[in-house]
Amino acid sequence: MARVFITGSSDGLGRNAAKLLVAEGHAVVLHARDDSRAADAMRAVPGAEGALVADFASLDQVRRLADAANALGRFDAVIHNAAVGYREKRRLTTEDGFSHVLAINTLAPYALTALMTPPRRLVFVSSELHRRGRSDLDDLDWRRRAWNGTQAYSDTKLHDALLAFAVARRWPRTLSNALEPGWVATRMGGPRATGDLDAAHRTQVWLAVGGDAAANGTGGYFFHCQPRRASGGARDEDLQDGLVAACEAMTGIRFPAG
Repeated sequence: MARVFITGSSDGLGRNAAKLLVAEGHAVVLHARDDSRAADAMRAVPGAEGALVADFASLDQVRRLADAANALGRFDAVIHNAAVGYREKRRLTTEDGFSHVLAINTLAPYALTALMTPPRRLVFVSSELHRRGRSDLDDLDWRRRAWNGTQAYSDTKLHDALLAFAVARRWPRTLSNALEPGWVATRMGGPRATGDLDAAHRTQVWLAVGGDAAANGTGGYFFHCQPRRASGGARDEDLQDGLVAACEAMTGIRFPAG
């Protein structure tokens, strides 16, 4: 059985994925942004191995989370599920001076990937909105542009796919893939979402522990356990490398060689 770490697993799709993995006999470590949510997560996912705490709006806390995760030993899979949504009406600034959306959706998964012992599998949760993401790296942090919450979210979901594919190229011993779960009625998706909530988390689980050939590939993009074409921008290797370089510069964390 596998050991899996899932970010953002105190509710929503991350929690659903954790429940399924535990039911299948896997060891699961949860993550929440504060102690109260971590306790809620442990109650909601009986049988989970534990829960780690970090607010992804803080790079210092992300660094400490990586240390805490590494202290538990190497994971077979890490699922980058944590994210904030597209309803923010203004640019919120983190303690490090970054846009809240960029810090949580892009910089945190980048930093965790760079700082944690490389797992056998990495799963990045993107979104169908990544196709609306801007295929350039100008003003990643929304310092010059007029704020648009939906565009900011779409940009970061493109970043998640770019990171998945960059890792797939750089780390041949790690299977790195991305997925879109669909628009589903979680707290982020809202009650009007029309997607299949029961199916939404299953691709995360399949990519983390699945044994068939498709789940054992790398550099793929999936929807409901089936291959789906990612945007052309996501496949641009120069853009992938440029995003990694930008994340290195913003976080001060160098991405290690594979």
